[in-house]
This record gives sequence, structure tokens and C-alpha cells, in this order.
Amino acid sequence: MLPHWYPALLALHLVFMVTFFTGTFWLLRLFILHRQAQGKAEPARTILMAQYMASGRQLLYMVAWPSLLLMILFGGWMLWLQPSLLAESWMQVKLELTVLVFAYHLMDQQIYRKLRGNGRAWGLFALTLWAQLAVLLLVLVVFLSTFKAVQWYLALIGLLMLVVAGYAAAKARSSKVPAPPGPGDPGVGG
Repeated sequence: MLPHWYPALLALHLVFMVTFFTGTFWLLRLFILHRQAQGKAEPARTILMAQYMASGRQLLYMVAWPSLLLMILFGGWMLWLQPSLLAESWMQVKLELTVLVFAYHLMDQQIYRKLRGNGRAWGLFALTLWAQLAVLLLVLVVFLSTFKAVQWYLALIGLLMLVVAGYAAAKARSSKVPAPPGPGDPGVGG
């Protein structure tokens, strides 16, 4: 029998999932803004890039990492209290998605370090696609946790529709914003 305070664990798990993804979305937006700032003239470029890195550091270490770890902690606690969930196929897939979310966040950490180190990470379109992947992961986890069982072909159709919509949104977004000039472009000092 589950303790009467079990719903509090679920609520905390959900709260930290929300704060993790919120922090991640803002962090990814800062990566995109940082990349766009590389195309600005001095002193705006230096000022903006420094501000985006400072804000990114706060989001990464004060919001996203603690939220991710607490989300995993409370989810693990719930599984410890209800280990029978581990036999459920939806829970196995959810745990696999959690590993993907963790790996995704490690990649965010690498992008941050690259931006902090030399200011160059991925291109604008790649960063925009990367941000769309975070939305896809969130949608997958929420739908899986809500429905628990879905016909595989319906899930595949929905996933493909989300991928196409995410790609189209990323393409539309990146085509509206000119890419920052590279070191070999005319007018850019190297």
C-alpha cells in the first residue's frame, strides 16, 4: 500500500520536470541569441555574448541541473515505493526517455562550454533543430505518462507529424534570421 503522501512525490516530480524543461528552453534560446550576437558589430557583440553566457550559466547550474536531478530523485523514490511499475512497458520506455533527456542535457552542457570557450558552437539552424528536439522529448514523456499504452502505429504517426512540424518551424525560424558572418566572410576580421 502506498503512503498517503505519495501524491506529494508525484507533484514534486512534475514540478521539477516543468522547471527542468523551462530552464532548458530558456537555455536553448540563449544559445540561439548568442549565435545571432556573433553577427553584431563591436561593442554590442562582446556585451551581448557576455550577458548571454552569464544568464546561461545561471540557467544551467541553478535551474536546469538541480531540476533534472530532483526530477530523477523523486521519480526514483516513486519507483522504489511502487516497484511493480518497472514491469510496465510504458514505464520502461519512460525510463529510456529519461536517459535520453539526461544525455540531451549533457549535450547542452557541451554546447555551453563551446560557446563559453571560443564563442562558436553549432550553426543557427542546428541550434534551432536542437531546441525542437527538447519539445519533442517533452511531448513524448507527457503523452506516454498520460496514456500509458498507445497503439505503436498511432504513436509513430504522431511522432512523425511532430518531427515534420518541428523541422518546418526550425526552417522557418532560421530563414528569417540571417546567419552571423564567419571568420572567412568579407568584412569580418580574423
